[in-house]
Amino acid sequence: MTRGRRPSPQTIAVLQALAADPSRSRYGYELGQEVGLKAGSLYPILIRLTDRGLLDASWETDPPAGRPPRHLYRLTDAGVAAAAELARTAAKPVQATRTELRGAW
Repeated sequence: MTRGRRPSPQTIAVLQALAADPSRSRYGYELGQEVGLKAGSLYPILIRLTDRGLLDASWETDPPAGRPPRHLYRLTDAGVAAAAELARTAAKPVQATRTELRGAW
């Protein structure tokens, strides 16, 4: 992630869900069901991640008859790296806080 601010727990959940199989494209509805986010929270996250180059978004090429095409989302190489970095550092802040608290008592 290029920003200095840590991503929200919701953004982390979306990245982790996509990182479980980075080569697979996923529908927004499917992701929302998996991470427990409604459309009003999920789609702004997907748009931000796409704008930052962490996701590729594309339209479904062959939708079934009578249904409009859906967006598909997949991690880019930068997104895979960002998800790996988040997974690697996820426990660090908690560990530091516990250590600091022990020293304060």
